[in-house]
Amino acid sequence: MAATRCGTDNQGDVCGRIGDGDAVRIADDMNDDENWTGGFYELCLVLGASDDATVGRVLSCLWRAADVQGCHRLRGDGTGFAAVDLGVVALHEHGHVRGTLTLPSGARVVCGAFLSRYEGTDTLELYLPLGALTRVDRRVGGYPFDESSGVESLTWRSPLDRWLADIAIAVHGEVPFHRALIGFEVYEDHGNNGDQRYHAILTPSPDGMKYYPAST
Repeated sequence: MAATRCGTDNQGDVCGRIGDGDAVRIADDMNDDENWTGGFYELCLVLGASDDATVGRVLSCLWRAADVQGCHRLRGDGTGFAAVDLGVVALHEHGHVRGTLTLPSGARVVCGAFLSRYEGTDTLELYLPLGALTRVDRRVGGYPFDESSGVESLTWRSPLDRWLADIAIAVHGEVPFHRALIGFEVYEDHGNNGDQRYHAILTPSPDGMKYYPAST
C-alpha cells in the first residue's frame, strides 16, 4: 500500500493532528535516525519453547498480517541499511530486521522486529519507534514520560492497540502461541495488576484469542 500524503482525503485527520505534512512524509524514512528514537511501542508475541522453525513461521505470518514492506538490517558500519531475506537466520545474524508499514490512519512509519530467547522461551516482538509515531500523531508527544502519558494517552493508544491485537489474532490463526502483550517496551506482564492494565493483553480461549485492553 502506498503512503498517503497530506492534502488527500484519507490523510486529513493525520495532518490535522501532526500539523506538519513534511513530518508525516518522512516517518517512513529508514535512514532518518530521528525515526528510531524514543523507545519502542510493541506487539510482543510469547511463542513458547525455543524453536527456530516456529519463529520463522511466526515472523513470516507477522510480516504478512501487518503488511510490512521490505526486510532490512543495519549495516555493520552503521551507514544505512541493506536488504536481507526475511527469516529466523536474519534475526540470529543481525538481531533486528526492519521495514515500513501503514498505520490504520494511512500514515506510513518505520518498524522492526527482534527475537528474545530467554530461559528456553521465545518471544518475537514487532515494534513501532516512538520517534516515527510522534511525527504522524502529535498526541503521542513525550509518551510515556510526559504529563499526557496516563489515561489521556488511551485516545491514541486504544485504536493502535486494537489494530496490533488484530495482527496478533491473524498470526495466531496460522501459528498458535501462548499470549501477546501490547504497549511501550513490554516486559512480560510487568505493569499489569488486576483491572489496572498498563499493557493490552491477548490470551487464548476456546473461542479464539481474548483481548483485554489497556486501562491506564
